[in-house]
Amino acid sequence: MRSTIWLGVLLAFTAGAGANEVTVKNDSLVNNSSGSIQAGFAAGEKAASWLTSPCDGNIVAAQIFWRSVLGGAAISPEDSINIYRAGTFPTPGTLAQDILGPQLNDGVINEFRYLDENNTIPLSVPVTQNETFVLALTFSDAPDPTQGPSVVSDSGGIQANRNSIYAVVNSTFSWYSNTTLGVNGDWVIRAVIDCQAVSTDANVSTIMTSTSTGYTAGAPLQYTITIGNSGPASSPGTTVVDTFPSAYSGAVWTCVASGGASCAASGSGNIIDSANLPSGGQVVYTVNGTVIAGTTGTLSNSATAIVHAPTTDPNTTDNTATLDLTPAANDLIFANGFEQSAGAPPIVAARALGFRPAR
Repeated sequence: MRSTIWLGVLLAFTAGAGANEVTVKNDSLVNNSSGSIQAGFAAGEKAASWLTSPCDGNIVAAQIFWRSVLGGAAISPEDSINIYRAGTFPTPGTLAQDILGPQLNDGVINEFRYLDENNTIPLSVPVTQNETFVLALTFSDAPDPTQGPSVVSDSGGIQANRNSIYAVVNSTFSWYSNTTLGVNGDWVIRAVIDCQAVSTDANVSTIMTSTSTGYTAGAPLQYTITIGNSGPASSPGTTVVDTFPSAYSGAVWTCVASGGASCAASGSGNIIDSANLPSGGQVVYTVNGTVIAGTTGTLSNSATAIVHAPTTDPNTTDNTATLDLTPAANDLIFANGFEQSAGAPPIVAARALGFRPAR
């Protein structure tokens, strides 16, 4: 299939390219470099590049370098451009999309972004990061075997399992590696992928509870602190801080992670931990300590989750949780004496119980 070596300048049609678009290729062709016009195709045969997506996104354009020896050839209407899922090299997998009747101009990289000639149905084939797919051109007519125009391969050598040909051999169509049929270059057949912008927002929140609605001085008290990430982005290295009140002593804690998250398994004293929180992940800290004897008033405890760049938190109002506990009800009764808590002098309380006061 090899015909002629050429030297030339590449021209690219890139109208409509977006900021997130990436051109995926195997070839090494650049301006003023050399390549080979491969004009030995028959009608119905194909030239195919096996390409790998660098991201999650959509194939939005196909590019084919089309060239004749002398240049200036008429527009070539070809059968189709085919996008396949990867199969087992050299045979592609299932067909994902066809661009029917592409019109190829001589001497340029032709770019196709639509499925129809009126440019109303855009090409869009979803792919995932590191997915291999196959982009092929199907010939409607055999090119002039000495002049072209036809597809071009580069002269920088050929990559293994990256270029294939659908050819008729002994009256039977089948897929072959380029090298099997004597083509020792990478096809200048490329794809444009719109890499979807990945959000950096991670909505991290903090919730705190305790085992009691009030504390008892001198008694144990347990806190539970839950840090969750509702996404959509991950929040790696999230700093979790809880500086316990001075009236809370002997604090020891454990942490249990779920949803792919991670945290330190255990610790003592204040919590200063680094937690990895994927979207949907959470970590739960269980803290056990004792309220110091003689403690009065409000016992206030706060825990905060800090999200670090480049991740951003769209709502920081729920990153800190504060729990204020007052003395438990039984502490209030016995702290001031039963009679006083009943709201009456001792003698009145006694009469209420049916006793005669001493004279």
